[in-house]
Amino acid sequence: MPDLPLLGAAAYLDELASVPGLRAWIEGRDLEIRDFTALGALQGEAWRDIAGRVKAEFSTHAGRIGLHGPFLGFAIDQPDPDLRAVVQDRILTALAALEEIAPNGQGHMVLHSPFTTWSGFNTGTEMDDQEGMIARSLALLTPAVRRAEAIGATIVIENCEDRCPHERVTLVRAFNSPALKVSLDTGHAHYAHGSTAAPPVDAYVRAAGDLLAHVHLQDADGIADRHWALGRGNIHWHGVFMALRARKTMPRLILEMAQAEDILVSAHYLMAEGLAR
Repeated sequence: MPDLPLLGAAAYLDELASVPGLRAWIEGRDLEIRDFTALGALQGEAWRDIAGRVKAEFSTHAGRIGLHGPFLGFAIDQPDPDLRAVVQDRILTALAALEEIAPNGQGHMVLHSPFTTWSGFNTGTEMDDQEGMIARSLALLTPAVRRAEAIGATIVIENCEDRCPHERVTLVRAFNSPALKVSLDTGHAHYAHGSTAAPPVDAYVRAAGDLLAHVHLQDADGIADRHWALGRGNIHWHGVFMALRARKTMPRLILEMAQAEDILVSAHYLMAEGLAR
């Protein structure tokens, strides 16, 4: 049905080429390229080769194109100024890649939240460092946010260990920029719910409100980060989509699977449930 939200997917370029039917299915939908997350992908000129391949293979793509930004080995609240410069360089290079593959100004880049299980459990204690984490994130990310504003891109902050659904929302609001929004990973939220007594997944949707611009859809068991096909875990998908439909604008809905073959399995599940198309 045309009023149902349109699904997209995150995948590596090789997966898009090798999984039967996936390349045809993604046409006209939101696409998130995962290749830039690899170690070394944003050093030297390596990113240009990846960007060139994306441009060559998706030159006529009618949907929006984004990428998952770097995250291995660092957090965006890095306190050391020397290491902060390295992280800033990686993120700005990823934005340069995004500008190459999404020159129409509709690209998105995913970065990981700095909030951890440790920081969550220390909230309200004498070891509470929420204000410090926001201040350090402001210091590190401000150049990238300004660059994203200039090229019309959107950076989204994805939950990983976040126990409180409001932490990323407070962080994003501190920047006061249209180029920085909130991302939700459903499996990460479900892990936090099942293993660290966080609220259920739909509470994360409601906490973000209209700042929610991007969702990684994956199923899980509430114990670990599974990235299972939707329907194989125990997330209450009708509740999640009820919360999504209550928003003024539907975020980009990106299926992110451990096995790329499960992208189409998940899409068919949501279609059969009458939740998406």
